[in-house]
Amino acid sequence: MRLVKLTVLAKPGARETRVERVDERTVRVWVRERPEGGEANRAIVRALAVFMDVAPSRLTILSGHTSRRKIIQVGD
Repeated sequence: MRLVKLTVLAKPGARETRVERVDERTVRVWVRERPEGGEANRAIVRALAVFMDVAPSRLTILSGHTSRRKIIQVGD
C-alpha cells in the first residue's frame, strides 16, 4: 500500500460518530469523545479506520494532535 496523507477536520463532542468525505484528500470526522487525554484523537483514528477499511495501526497522526485540523498518514 502506498502512503497517503489526509487532512482531517475534527469535530469532537458530537452527538454521533461519522465520517464525511469533503474531497479526495480531506475528510470531516465527528466523534462523541471530548478532546481530553487524547480520547478524541483515538476515536478519530478508529472512525477513519472503519471508514477506510484498514487497521487502526495503519493510521498515524502526523500533525495537529491538539488542533481540530489534523494531518493523518495512511499506510505502512
